[in-house]
Amino acid sequence: MVETVSTPAMERDADARFDAVIVGAGFAGLYLLHRLRGMGLAARVYEMGQSVGGTWYWNRYPGARCDAESLAYSYSFSAELEQDWEWTERYATQPEILRYAEHVADRFDLRRDIRFERRVTAACFDDAAGEWVVETDRGDRARARFCIMATGCLSVPQRPAIEGIDDFAGNLYQASRWPHEPVNFAGQRVGIIGTGSSGIQAIPVIAAEAGHLYVFQRTPNFSVPACNAPLDPAWVAAFKAHYREHRALHRRGAGSGFGDLEIEPREHGPAAETAAELSDADVHDILENYWNHGGARFIGAIGDTLMRRETNQLVADFVRAKIKATVRDPATADALCPIDHPIGTKRICVDTGYYETYNRDNVTLVDVARNPIERVTPTGVTTRDGHFELDTLVLATGFDAMTGALQRIDIRGAGGARLHEAWTAGPRSYLGLMVCGFPNLFTITGPGSPSVLSNMLVSIEQHVDWIVDCLRYMDAHGWVRIEPEQQAQDTWVEHVNEVANATLFGEGGSWYLGANIPGKPRVFMPYAGGVGPYREICDRVVAAGYEGFRFAGA
Repeated sequence: MVETVSTPAMERDADARFDAVIVGAGFAGLYLLHRLRGMGLAARVYEMGQSVGGTWYWNRYPGARCDAESLAYSYSFSAELEQDWEWTERYATQPEILRYAEHVADRFDLRRDIRFERRVTAACFDDAAGEWVVETDRGDRARARFCIMATGCLSVPQRPAIEGIDDFAGNLYQASRWPHEPVNFAGQRVGIIGTGSSGIQAIPVIAAEAGHLYVFQRTPNFSVPACNAPLDPAWVAAFKAHYREHRALHRRGAGSGFGDLEIEPREHGPAAETAAELSDADVHDILENYWNHGGARFIGAIGDTLMRRETNQLVADFVRAKIKATVRDPATADALCPIDHPIGTKRICVDTGYYETYNRDNVTLVDVARNPIERVTPTGVTTRDGHFELDTLVLATGFDAMTGALQRIDIRGAGGARLHEAWTAGPRSYLGLMVCGFPNLFTITGPGSPSVLSNMLVSIEQHVDWIVDCLRYMDAHGWVRIEPEQQAQDTWVEHVNEVANATLFGEGGSWYLGANIPGKPRVFMPYAGGVGPYREICDRVVAAGYEGFRFAGA
């Protein structure tokens, strides 16, 4: 164990030594720091923001909230924490989630080992010393045996390549880099580009305040109602009495670990029935029940929705019928109905009053597929059919997902191998945890793991626990170095692709495949097998003596 002395927050680390350097102080970095401390290891965290929270520090756009239920989207490692913390709504807002992250950091005294306002620029493995050398844009330089990337899957904003954006003279905001001070839309002509999850959450809130809102829709997305509501304290108390059982189900279920709203825990996940086993009336009744219940679990209402095209069509038709029944103008309703991808193959959105917003007199949908944007001007947006004068322009155009944050760091492994070059044809890893040729480098919820297809808190805790157990194993056996074997990595990548190819995910053209980033390789990045089966695979690897990993001593 390295002995190190904490330094004042703004003092630079100059060749400081730690057992581990963690990049990122979101939920993954915070929990990992807590676990490493429990092992007696010295760790330093470098965080780009001014405080903890990761994506919930940066994403402050109007209407931002989680699409997993708050009682499931929370830490399970501390029974006292989960009993003490009181969530106010079924789906927590960004400010509440950020307060939760800050509470955790303070409750477990984590801030003293975090250096804020530091962007890690390089992480290079020193072969001779067997250490990672990590550098930041503030001049920090730290050495550690282990480098652990807790950089998040949705942390690098994607700015659209539209001519003239920098010429816009009004207020220009990016959803994922929203100002910390209040933004006033009252009486303004506002344009928003993008109707993914961020746009779908922001649009109803902006529309309620703006003089007029123009929604520039590039691609329509499927969205289901959240049915959000304040949590009843009595119900919460009854639910928390079974918290441990609920958590166990979230971890081992075949689905995504998103949780449920029932006091008595029971198995959840995709329904046992397939559409072929049900009458059309039964399919409709099941979908109606899930729709009225609210939330992303709608996509698992019928067991083979993401496996069978005919079933998917039934579910998509149901949602399109809901859109047309909600939006009064037929042309607008048609434009809002996705027809270019199977439902669920892009991340299903969860909304509060999204489709109803288009019934407002001060909202105009601009279908960019039929009326493409030609450029942004100093005063607005020009499309093929005309010009829209704007006071404010909002970019809700998504992220360079899963690999973006890793690729923006100069990561060099054994022999100076660059991660960027190793991933030229797409990311390759073993279990989404490590990359061949990059010893002692771990990636929390990296490509090749369930990550963005899951409740991120469930996946984060599983990865952190796996890493900590691995470090304990290494210490007990005198190992100082670990990396995946090439064959194990190749076999895992083949398995990830095989599982994805058995679904309809490949037809989604989504950021799951990097399709939203020009020039990015089209590779399905997350593991689609479910959090429970994935956990079982990881456990089997450990039980077989960390099968597929290569260890070395001093």
